[in-house]
Amino acid sequence: MDDKKRLQELDRRFIWHPFTQMKDWQAEDPLIITEGNGCFIRDRDGRWYLDGVSSLWVNIHGHRRRELDEAIKAQIDRISHSTLLGMANAPSIELAGRLAELLRQSGMAGLTKIFYSDNGSTAVEVALKMAFQYWRHRGDSGRNAFVSLNNAYHGDTLGAMSVGGIPIFHDTFRPLLFHTFKAPAPYCYRCELGAEPVHCGMACLEKMDNVLQEHHQEIAAVIVEPLVQAAGGMIIWPEGFLRGVRGLCDRYGLLMIADEVATGFGRTGRMFACEHEAVAPDIICLSKGITGGYLPLAVTVATDNIYNAFLGEFSELKTFFHGHSYTGNPLGCAAAVACLGIFEQEDTTGRLPPKIKLLRERLEGMSSHPHVGDVRNKGLMAGIELVRDKKTKEPYPWERKMGWEVSRYAREKGVLIRPLGNVVVVMPPLSIAEDDLARMLDVIHDGIEAVT
Repeated sequence: MDDKKRLQELDRRFIWHPFTQMKDWQAEDPLIITEGNGCFIRDRDGRWYLDGVSSLWVNIHGHRRRELDEAIKAQIDRISHSTLLGMANAPSIELAGRLAELLRQSGMAGLTKIFYSDNGSTAVEVALKMAFQYWRHRGDSGRNAFVSLNNAYHGDTLGAMSVGGIPIFHDTFRPLLFHTFKAPAPYCYRCELGAEPVHCGMACLEKMDNVLQEHHQEIAAVIVEPLVQAAGGMIIWPEGFLRGVRGLCDRYGLLMIADEVATGFGRTGRMFACEHEAVAPDIICLSKGITGGYLPLAVTVATDNIYNAFLGEFSELKTFFHGHSYTGNPLGCAAAVACLGIFEQEDTTGRLPPKIKLLRERLEGMSSHPHVGDVRNKGLMAGIELVRDKKTKEPYPWERKMGWEVSRYAREKGVLIRPLGNVVVVMPPLSIAEDDLARMLDVIHDGIEAVT
């Protein structure tokens, strides 16, 4: 047995892949990735693919970036891990200062207190527990609930799922989850209120207002994914909705949590999505691109006001009793510092407009296709929603796996993408060359033609 077949057999026998129907997986030859370079990754057979999914939305600057490689190697030569429980380490301190300054430059000067964890779900768990305990320390023990949006995705741990709203991901686990109040998502193409965007005046925001008006004394915080509900199908919000959420939180005296795990670090064309509407949340969750796609790391950043509520005598038990074994891992923090350095040195966000323009133009060209119901993007985050009937917006049945068929076609043409049901997702590294982006979009267009 050659080495490739040996690895494939071991994979089939022992690995349970995430978000994967393993019966289907067992019937296929697993794609085994062995190498990366720039925006491309190589399989065991030596074939190169354009990494159109950014290795699940985490790769920002490309694979094998010298600055990131060297930062991690240099840190390994010092120390690879030490706990933040009862001590500190230099890379986590350096990164915290850099992040606080970056948030200040982005109009969120009040966000200064950085709590480390290791992925998007844990960043959200930290935010939920912080918000809950904050009100306890303020003497208000009745605020035990949260408001989130339908079709929201905030991660796969139990707290994060509780504030999620995607039935296919969350309904199975409903008996394990705590109660939350839901508000309509601003999914304009499939408005759950049956309204038309040009006339509705953001009726979905009014529905959130109604929920808050009735239940605000029970609510600790409102949690949202600013501007783009990514895993929900690349749902792009209408202008003003995010600002409206901030206004409602201010009106009812609630905390606002911005989950920028997917949208942070340049994905929407700005460093953070909140910048687009000059919104400053009380807590922001960041992960994915923070290390350039190299190592797991996440931060939950809170205001001084929230942090100060946890200060007290040891005997008062105001401590935030939360932590992880790898909290503030020096390797991850060193990679994140180097990642932010590349943003500065290369003006990464400043170089995005031509790529965003190219993406938007190509999407507009696809919008006339008889089986493309909607195209939408914010920055380099985009979704192409496939439909059986364009006039009625009738979706393809789930079992047709239309998004996956487009992805299969693209893989044969040397482009790796991953859909969300009937939504073909475009999420390349920010460093992608315009020629490669154009080729990726050509392949997607041809794939839609072929499978529909």
